[in-house]
Amino acid sequence: MSTRRRIGVMGGTFDPIHHGHLVAASEVQALFGLDQVIFVPTGQPWQKSHAEVSPAEHRYLMTVIATASNPRFTVSRVDIDRPGPTYTIDTLRDLRAELPDDELFFITGADALADILGWKDADLLWELAHFIGVTRPGHHLSDKGLPEDRVTLQEVPAMAISSTDCRARVADGEPVWYLVPDGVVQYINKYCLYTGRPCGAPPVDPLRVRVISPAPKAVPSQGDQ
Repeated sequence: MSTRRRIGVMGGTFDPIHHGHLVAASEVQALFGLDQVIFVPTGQPWQKSHAEVSPAEHRYLMTVIATASNPRFTVSRVDIDRPGPTYTIDTLRDLRAELPDDELFFITGADALADILGWKDADLLWELAHFIGVTRPGHHLSDKGLPEDRVTLQEVPAMAISSTDCRARVADGEPVWYLVPDGVVQYINKYCLYTGRPCGAPPVDPLRVRVISPAPKAVPSQGDQ
């Protein structure tokens, strides 16, 4: 009897991780019969070398918090603990070394998948994993040049959520409840992430609830007393 497992690998910056990531992983896990999905926060994403990215430990811990309640989800430090820029080929090679008998399915956004031929050692990626590009409903992606037997596109409604928008909402003092898991909301607030201010500075609480001041109470009539 074969003991080969089917393992999803959800790579991403996760800055912050949001419900789109979690729904995508859950959908792919169910549709492809995956035994487990490993979330792998990037260490130093090579595509974002000129962009400001939150410290890896913050992104790792937010991912742990977000995935803790799902027994099929786990988180790997493989990219965070490896020095230098993070490349998918290195991620898959390291995971292949850890899981030599398992079949790997790399889950990523379809927009990122469109650029995969420009990734480091792209011609070797197909030997290490089957690639699944998750996309918004109605979003069309040309997969010309990609091996049909090693690439699948899958629509996921929640992919309309983006980390970029979540960061912008926090920076503008807008709530991100229900866009990211509750524990991640609290983590962002605790460490003042995305506000542009150090913790301890006079806060503009990004998780505040806007309350409309009630109208002045009317003086009760005799019958109300």
